[in-house]
Amino acid sequence: MVDFCKKCKSMMIPTKKGSSIVIKCRKCGTIVKKAVKDTKIVEKITKTKGVILLEKDEVPLPTTDKSCPKCEHNKAYWWLQQTRSADEPPTQFFRCEKCNHVWREYK
Repeated sequence: MVDFCKKCKSMMIPTKKGSSIVIKCRKCGTIVKKAVKDTKIVEKITKTKGVILLEKDEVPLPTTDKSCPKCEHNKAYWWLQQTRSADEPPTQFFRCEKCNHVWREYK
């Protein structure tokens, strides 16, 4: 069931206040002091960092003529990934077809 604020008509959400749970307006902060039965407030944040590892039997990536810095093979898979803020260009990653060495280049 969704409750709406009587003052500003915004959606109200369950919030912890001390040891109890109350309903609070997201916009104006109005609190309705009614008990919410069987309500749990759970926040789960998952962050990942790093390079995505590619396994065999995945969708094939495009290839380019690029020399591997490890084995000097001249073919590599490539993909783009936004690793910095949105106003910066994406980072280009390469993976050697022969030795699977992964490296990156910033544009």
